[in-house]
Amino acid sequence: MYILGINAYHGDSAACLIKDGKIINAIEEERIRRIKHWAGLPTEAIQFCIKDAGISISDLDYITIGRHPYAHFFRKVFTSIKKLTKHSFIRDRLSNIKKVSSLKFEIAKKLGISESEIRAKIVHIEHHRSHLASAFFASPFEESAVLSIDGFGDFSSTMLAVGSGNKIKVLDSVVYPHSIGLFYTAFTQFLGFPYYGDEYKVMGLAPYGEPKFLDKLKNILIPEDDGLFKLNQEYFVHEKNGVAMTWNNGSPFIDKLYSDRLIKEFGDPRGKDEPLMQYHKDIAASVQRHCENVIFHILNRLQKTTGLKEVCIAGGVAQNSVANGKILEKTNFEKVYIPSAAYDAGVSMGSALWLYYNDLGNKRRDVVRSSCFGPEYSGEEVETIIKERNLSCNKCSSDIDTIEKAADMLANGAVIGWFQGRTEFGPRALGNRSVLVHPGRLDAKDLINSKIKRRESFRPFAPSILREYVNEYFEQDGDAYFMEKVFKIKSEKRALLPAVTHVDGTGRLQTVHKDISLKYYMLIDKFREKTGLPILLNTSFNENEPIVNHPNEAIDCFLRTDMDAVVLGNIIIKREDIKSENKLK
Repeated sequence: MYILGINAYHGDSAACLIKDGKIINAIEEERIRRIKHWAGLPTEAIQFCIKDAGISISDLDYITIGRHPYAHFFRKVFTSIKKLTKHSFIRDRLSNIKKVSSLKFEIAKKLGISESEIRAKIVHIEHHRSHLASAFFASPFEESAVLSIDGFGDFSSTMLAVGSGNKIKVLDSVVYPHSIGLFYTAFTQFLGFPYYGDEYKVMGLAPYGEPKFLDKLKNILIPEDDGLFKLNQEYFVHEKNGVAMTWNNGSPFIDKLYSDRLIKEFGDPRGKDEPLMQYHKDIAASVQRHCENVIFHILNRLQKTTGLKEVCIAGGVAQNSVANGKILEKTNFEKVYIPSAAYDAGVSMGSALWLYYNDLGNKRRDVVRSSCFGPEYSGEEVETIIKERNLSCNKCSSDIDTIEKAADMLANGAVIGWFQGRTEFGPRALGNRSVLVHPGRLDAKDLINSKIKRRESFRPFAPSILREYVNEYFEQDGDAYFMEKVFKIKSEKRALLPAVTHVDGTGRLQTVHKDISLKYYMLIDKFREKTGLPILLNTSFNENEPIVNHPNEAIDCFLRTDMDAVVLGNIIIKREDIKSENKLK
């Protein structure tokens, strides 16, 4: 049985294909179209999934979408009636609902095929149920508490549930207009980060400030006695105006969410090109801390209600790795699982899993510990591309040879683009589409931020660490398959790891496992033999663009930045060789 799951007509559109419950492949549309957070119908991702599996669209049994046009239908109607004067809002919503409701027609039209070629049954799975499924059904737990928490989807922002075997039972939810995600996004905009998905910048900025405004924020995002929360709508405009989102050539943009009352309380908003003052850093610290506190408030209610010690979490707010790293400390849960694509791209996977397990009643199977579900390219394909581009390269004799040479370069301070295997599914590069650096290099942060990533100087870099050394370098121990948690680095180790130690002494770690990422594991282990450090700085292979997907994109990124080398499979292109050739010319 083939089920194609999609996230469509929303930011981070994506597709995922499962066969008899096993995930075959998955990819975000942005990786192919090269537009960040691409929104719309993910036709390129759909075609990749089908072609990669060696099937045709007529072989699909079901197509699921993580949207349900009739979820909270009467609430949606009532809210729309209140906005009848806003014709563009109504028009956009009706157009969106029509496309979601006529999915088979839309897919056929975009792919240029007859609707009769799509024999699959279209199934709509409510947004947050899709998030819940993306976490629980991919987890190792037979039974667990489950939490979905984000901005909004199908008129809900938060959903609490219990997963048991192949079923998920919803316990409670928080509905429009109350949302932790929109609270965080509103302050992200106020702090001068206007683009869709910029919330992680506030999380990175927060350690530079002090949480001085918690009392004010408690009157804006208000924890309730029932273990949930509400928003004080005086500080926001979405209850009155709706959440206005536009798609400019596929790139989503959300209009201003905060009201004049918030400006009156906190002063003028920062322009995106204005300097960051200590005041802004203190607001970021306060927003992050209060958000954490409310998340723990919800989780403690969920734990007390269910009595369970395991929890699975998904939704955009579950990408807050700082909060995730504190869950076991701040709640009574003992184990946590968060999928690689906890954000909206993951509802493609979740909607398919919900149908296969919860609705069709099939037996649970694979635990998902790898995110490598995208395209891969053979050595022959890479060689052909390099020849076509007339570039010099060094072809290694084997994986062992490649690892030895790459580890030597890294040990000597080189910055390397590392392009291996399948593209990762989710926002993190995990050793297949990564830029790697010695974590002890003192200038690594400034170099990568200014000359490779070309991004804000305050943003941290992540350590990839061999799993068996976590306890030696971090104050907490545990798996972090998808770089989804931030832990404190032990104080005596921080001087050894200046490039991956954030200003507050933390690191957003990825645990590297031999049975999951063998080549990457072997590279770090070889680096350990040469330097004594079982850790590499790992950041995504991109420069203000989606993470590279194709070898040409990797080579382009390498050529226009200051990386020293790029390793594509077992082929190495070095900067020094290109410079030598240019001199000869």
